[in-house]
Amino acid sequence: MPKCDYPDCGEEGEVISRLSPEGFLVATGKKAYSFREAYRRFYYCKRCHDELMTNVWTRVRKPDDKGDDHPAPTMV
Repeated sequence: MPKCDYPDCGEEGEVISRLSPEGFLVATGKKAYSFREAYRRFYYCKRCHDELMTNVWTRVRKPDDKGDDHPAPTMV
């Protein structure tokens, strides 16, 4: 099983996610016809994935943090 992609974590990556360790969707740059093909896959242990999801939803809910160039995970 692949290792967790979260920085400084060496656990097994049991959860597959489309969110990067920074909490953004990362396109592969290839011509793709579906969400599954268009975005990279990352592997996380459960603890890191839970922390990542908490951070993403906190950022999405904050009204003053909407100026960055990344779409919210719910936008895609």
